[in-house]
Amino acid sequence: MPTALVTGATAGIGLEFARQLAACGDDLVLVARDRERLATVAEDLRTSYGVAVEVLPADLTSLDELAAVETRVADRERPVDLLVNNAGFGLKERFLDNPIDVEQAQQDVLVRAVLRLTHAALGGMVERGRGGVVNVSSVAAFLPRGTYSAAKAWVNSFSAWAHAEYADRGVTVMALCPGFVRTEFHERLGIDRDASAPKVLWLEADRLVREALADLDKGRAMSIPSKRYKAIVAGSRVVPRGALQRLQSLGRK
Repeated sequence: MPTALVTGATAGIGLEFARQLAACGDDLVLVARDRERLATVAEDLRTSYGVAVEVLPADLTSLDELAAVETRVADRERPVDLLVNNAGFGLKERFLDNPIDVEQAQQDVLVRAVLRLTHAALGGMVERGRGGVVNVSSVAAFLPRGTYSAAKAWVNSFSAWAHAEYADRGVTVMALCPGFVRTEFHERLGIDRDASAPKVLWLEADRLVREALADLDKGRAMSIPSKRYKAIVAGSRVVPRGALQRLQSLGRK
């Protein structure tokens, strides 16, 4: 059976990827920081879907722990057919209100881990002539919203290049760009979800992942869920950058 490795697999989008991939019969390698929660999720998936589930507790801000995940991804004897780089977190405060080490930790997860794990995965995938990488980005990548947006813009650019580079070798690299999704993400930031965005902008994780996997099967380089977010992204591409920045500034006052 094919094997998928999912980071940030114990909640939200990562957990939904794990569930839907298990439902399709994929064996799983699950990566997350919370060892106990990871074990609980793994057992539930084994019981519910009858697939093999390996757990790999790791804090991706640690180079040593990230290296252990890289080693597993690159293992030619136990190949990973699909890598889902989903792990990530946001910061509630503005740039100068965050300690630089906190900002660096965010970049380590959103950029460094994506770079290194994708590099580890692509070698074997290209050799086998098949495979896929899903890099979970964000609609924020198209908007000037601080270092989180900057990191996600890098994910989009990197994924687009990697897809163009390796698609003819049988490997699809796709950036998934969700907007507001009903997960634990905003709760962890201490943000009132209902007050942070209109109800019409909220997406359900199951539909998001279902559409993303369909786009991956079609070999697409980018997946943007729902017509409303496709429209937002299209608008961001034609509105002058300066105007977008002024709108963001007004929203902070």
